[in-house]
Amino acid sequence: MAKPTDMIFESAARSVAARRRIESMVRMTEIIGSRLALEVGTELHYKTENFQWTGSFKLRGASAKLSLLDKDQPVVTASSGNHGIACSLAARKTGHKLAVVLPENVIDQKRRKIESFGTEVIIAGSDSSKAETHARELARQKGWIYVSPYNDADVIAGQGTIGLELLEQLPRIDNLFIAMGGGGLISGIGSVMKAVSPKTRIIGVSAENTAALAACIEAGEIVKTEHFDTLADGVAGGVDAGSLTLPMATQVIDEVLHIGEDQIAHALRALAWTENMIVEGAAALALAPIIERPERYEDQVNVVLLCGANYDRATMTRILLG
Repeated sequence: MAKPTDMIFESAARSVAARRRIESMVRMTEIIGSRLALEVGTELHYKTENFQWTGSFKLRGASAKLSLLDKDQPVVTASSGNHGIACSLAARKTGHKLAVVLPENVIDQKRRKIESFGTEVIIAGSDSSKAETHARELARQKGWIYVSPYNDADVIAGQGTIGLELLEQLPRIDNLFIAMGGGGLISGIGSVMKAVSPKTRIIGVSAENTAALAACIEAGEIVKTEHFDTLADGVAGGVDAGSLTLPMATQVIDEVLHIGEDQIAHALRALAWTENMIVEGAAALALAPIIERPERYEDQVNVVLLCGANYDRATMTRILLG
């Protein structure tokens, strides 16, 4: 891996500032040791963003962004669910007027949660990338501020506050497993880790059915990819043209792993029945590599980021009982 550029160190510094701003708006989530049967000397810990106030890490980025905006300026965003929930709670605290554009395939439970905050909900597009396009057009037409779920330096910095907590909670981390969506989460945390703990390997875990960021990293540019239904719906969607996350993720990710739907389902069951935690598919995605090939991570300190727990009940019931 090439030496990180100033962009990475600047993002890490921005995360330090964001942490001070949002300290009262988010929860410092726990580190929990795994109960999975692993070789002696192998450590596995979970960073439990599934216990964040909104059930997802997204509250950090939303709070970091809205805390910087004029309260009289209406805000619009797009989401597959978790970012919309996070912005809704953050907007309630900051006093911003908010509209959230959701794709047609949004999980009903996530939509109802967003509406419960009194947020205006707009349904547009068959997937997250099309919902983002609609939201940006609304912002242009109405003069609203568009808040990207991932392509925003302040949102990325907010997600990076997870890395600052990890550095305080564990004296050593060899491997950090993070699910890859639009790249805001892995770019933010990765920037902090590479600035402070460069020996920590950042492992990006990509769902085979929706692997836009992985494809862009491999190509070295933004490319279009096909998207199929996935249990890891929280990472579904494309990557914006000119996205900040592509150059950042390219610099901070040490390895990209591709995971299929059966592997995600297996990890969901392991988390439910062995760890006693029911999480969403995107969180289980990050654990799947260790379950599939535990020998690769023997005698190392491994951390899996459990990014959220906002799941569809019907789907989860089918998977857990399958």
